[in-house]
Amino acid sequence: MKIAAILFFTILAHNWSLCQTQIPKIFQAKVVGIKDGDTFKVLYKNSEITIRLNHIDCPEKNQPYGKNAKWKASDLCFGKMVKIVSNGKKDRYKRWIAEVYCNNININKELIKNGLAWHFKKYSSDNDYAKLEIQARKLKVGLWQQSNPIAPWNWRKK
Repeated sequence: MKIAAILFFTILAHNWSLCQTQIPKIFQAKVVGIKDGDTFKVLYKNSEITIRLNHIDCPEKNQPYGKNAKWKASDLCFGKMVKIVSNGKKDRYKRWIAEVYCNNININKELIKNGLAWHFKKYSSDNDYAKLEIQARKLKVGLWQQSNPIAPWNWRKK
């Protein structure tokens, strides 16, 4: 029993310290969970870390195209090793903000290209993402097929 308690607290301390410290700006990790289109769980140094995709906002799970965004993200990277490029910051939910690359594909940009995310202009001024959203709108791909899609930040206010 004593050994189990020591082991438990050692693992807990390791995970707690990883949550409290900085992560590298660029690192490799395995995607072990897709919460929704823009939030992933990755395994890094035997600890799960939550990643929030930078520059984009995908529809919520209960919103039109929310499941599509999650499925696309899962198809692109679930169970795979990815490169995480963090901006070194966490959001208010303690998720690390990052761009995620799988097989040299930028997942964040891929979701916008497929009409499964908005450029999150409140937190991003990156012109590449703005252009990708405009292109997806013009092509009427994904959620842009709808006559009046509701942005996730407005959907959450409901």
